[in-house]
Amino acid sequence: MQEQAPNSAAEDSALADIPEGALSNDQLEELDALLDELRTRGDEIPQWEFCDGFLTALVCTRRPIAAAEYMPMLLGDGEALQVAEGQPLPKLEVFKDEAQQARFMELFELRLAEVREQLDADIKSLADDAAFQPEALDTRGAIAILPEAEQAELAGEEVPSFSQVWALGFMFVVENWADEWAAPRDKEAAQLLDAAMEFIVNLTEDDTDEPALNLYDEAGPASTSQERVDAFGEAIWAVYDLYRLWKSMGPRQETIVKGEQPGRNDPCPCGSGKKFKKCHGA
Repeated sequence: MQEQAPNSAAEDSALADIPEGALSNDQLEELDALLDELRTRGDEIPQWEFCDGFLTALVCTRRPIAAAEYMPMLLGDGEALQVAEGQPLPKLEVFKDEAQQARFMELFELRLAEVREQLDADIKSLADDAAFQPEALDTRGAIAILPEAEQAELAGEEVPSFSQVWALGFMFVVENWADEWAAPRDKEAAQLLDAAMEFIVNLTEDDTDEPALNLYDEAGPASTSQERVDAFGEAIWAVYDLYRLWKSMGPRQETIVKGEQPGRNDPCPCGSGKKFKKCHGA
């Protein structure tokens, strides 16, 4: 979750530990406003929290996923775009113009770079300034501090648990690029994958334990359980495990299936007149 921008010189010095591509609070607010504007033309435009889970999974995926694949999956019809190398993406229907799309992609890719840098860092604690910090929200906590009249307007609406939308965004990538997330043949690696994925999947479920904390406002009514906070920490470590697992294994190797080969003593199909074993079968 993004910290407030520093105001003092002492706080400015701490910026040395923040990834170069880190998004500012102003940029995060710009992204929220941009997505709100997109919703005037598309009903299924996700929240930024979902997008952050989505891009985190992109960083972890076994092979690099190009924008021509992931942008239509996130904000379009899901069909990959055919784009010549070095050429910009065609404008997706949901954007009002090319400039708006370019700005969204600029901010999205800044966050991609930030997440990759965080996951590459060698940390010992999630309290480390360089640690990966998902943009996960305690929406229930935010609603709990609203005036009663505003809370009444939201009565009956389904409100997600802390980090639930983030985890759904992560799993959206896993499900739509399932081949890249298939269990490896190595038994130990497959067990690591299963264990790590379980922590992410757990966050997609509702937090039904007793509320103990408000992560939106410490002084606000409790909205999130301690069990959920602990599960969130476990999921962050799981993201590190997934990133390192697929990075160590690299992209999947395509299996080459050869057609039926001539016998060793058959004539070589090249037409040389020699036996296969003396020619191209040598």
